[in-house]
Amino acid sequence: MQSRSSSAVLALAALVASVLALTAQSDSNKGKDVIDKAIAALGGDRFLQMQNRVARGRIYAFFHDQLSGLDVTTIYTEYLSAKPAKGIALREREVLGKKQDYSFLFLPDQAFDVTYRGARPVPDESWQRYVRATENDVLYILKVRHDEPGIIYDYVGSDVYLSTHVEIVDITDAQSRTVRAFFDHNTMLPIHESFSWLDPDTKYHNDEVTDYDKYRDIGNGIMWPFSIERQRNGYKSYQMFATKIEANQPLPPKTFELPPGAKLLKKVD
Repeated sequence: MQSRSSSAVLALAALVASVLALTAQSDSNKGKDVIDKAIAALGGDRFLQMQNRVARGRIYAFFHDQLSGLDVTTIYTEYLSAKPAKGIALREREVLGKKQDYSFLFLPDQAFDVTYRGARPVPDESWQRYVRATENDVLYILKVRHDEPGIIYDYVGSDVYLSTHVEIVDITDAQSRTVRAFFDHNTMLPIHESFSWLDPDTKYHNDEVTDYDKYRDIGNGIMWPFSIERQRNGYKSYQMFATKIEANQPLPPKTFELPPGAKLLKKVD
């Protein structure tokens, strides 16, 4: 009798495990389906093959929800054909000021603050913040990292976010980093994302949130948000309102090079 009871328990456990495995597989398949629809909504192959982007507008910096800085900007972004062994798969130059006379140059594995004084490598903390924000940006994930080895898409479910019906997917990479992305149920465009990280020095837990809005066609059917807002630990930290964004345009010569003869200044941490 005891043997029969044990067999029944084992059979039930096996059945439960099988059901859970099928559910997990179903959630993964549905999550991947949402991701595929999002890529299609962003322009499909045209989005995936986008070589560069030029955005013009205004950026705002905040500290504890209080405006701490604003400027006009032109941001040049170029995607690399292959992800480098070290760093991120893009180059970016953020030109600032009405005279466009100073900038930040972001290369795959380093960045510089460029002024008339010269080029100064950005502090390590600023560089790590840029890399973290880029690698966890759902638009970067969809374009560059969507078929990365080890990446998993788990469907969380449907919900309502700011009166918008959304489909929610957890995107987890091989390093166990998870981004929770919200996609508009009607357009399938990403409108919200969140991720968390642990500061290795302070051991503080940090929550990062980004909202994307006002999508428009930036060329040949590629959709991109003209409004981006970021929050850190519940406080607004960054906003960009673009007035014009264009994809696959000829870029000025040497956009991603330091100015000729620029003095290389000492990094300040």
